[in-house]
Amino acid sequence: MPFDHPQFIRLARPGGLEVTFMDWGATWLSCRVPVPGEAPREVLIGHPAPEDHGTRGGYLGATVGRYANRIAHAQLQRDGVTHALAPHPAGSRHQLHGGPDGFSHRRWQVTQQSDTAVTFSLDSPAGDQGFPGALHLDVTYTLTDAMAMSMEIRATVDAPCPVAPTQHAYFNLDAQPGSVLGHTLQLAAGQYLPVDAELLPVDGPHPVEGTAFDFRTGRAIGGDYDHGWLLDAGAPAAAVLTSSDGRLAMTLTTSMPALQVYTGGHLGGEPGRDGAPKVRNAGVAMEPGWLADSPNHPEWPQRTCWLELGQTGTDRIEWSWCSR
Repeated sequence: MPFDHPQFIRLARPGGLEVTFMDWGATWLSCRVPVPGEAPREVLIGHPAPEDHGTRGGYLGATVGRYANRIAHAQLQRDGVTHALAPHPAGSRHQLHGGPDGFSHRRWQVTQQSDTAVTFSLDSPAGDQGFPGALHLDVTYTLTDAMAMSMEIRATVDAPCPVAPTQHAYFNLDAQPGSVLGHTLQLAAGQYLPVDAELLPVDGPHPVEGTAFDFRTGRAIGGDYDHGWLLDAGAPAAAVLTSSDGRLAMTLTTSMPALQVYTGGHLGGEPGRDGAPKVRNAGVAMEPGWLADSPNHPEWPQRTCWLELGQTGTDRIEWSWCSR
């Protein structure tokens, strides 16, 4: 559906970042980063118009949930009870990013706002997209300094439920955006999750040593990925992404245990901000959260994504930029 009459929220710091959000999908529409000696760089890929986010795919900049990533067979298994979820996308046996009417396609309430921060809030009833329990969710985006922004997630439920929203922006740090495959990526991750043709787990996490999934020392992205990495506990940063020309770097930190990296293999041909078709691999999505199908795999070496009655779930993502 088209997103009608969106409300826009602009945050800025003098001499620093300028970011724009809209209430539909609590969507991060724009992020302009100053680089000495040139015009600010727009580091997010987008659609020609904000309203297009309701009808075009890709989840560009959306806050997705309840559970970002895939859940196999659109089912949750817990304590001998099976919860049937709404499959998504159309024709799939599984569920992706919270279902066909996930949080990316909801109008969120703007509950707090200042020059440097905005809070979006959403209530999701029990049974929404098949998930058990009613959920209240607050997401706060804050410019923490001139060149950094955080996303604070706060959630409560009235019955046990997996809760794992994330931010689905696609980044391209180049001054003249093309393919991101020449960007350098470094991941603080010694394990990744092998997946099948439907991007569901083959088994548990495997070591990256000796594979194409080893980004521990940083190298060009170089190819197509849509995979999850289990982040190293205690690492100061989850990921560092550097532009092809080496002039701009972005560091991502998070409290969440995993990072899904999708290099935009299906973005080619979609119109971009200027209306011209996007190239294949026009942006890279770096989605903190949990590994695919984690609600059904309590044996994996990560903290649980299930939120219990009486708990308040809190998580954080921060992006910071440095020009060189």
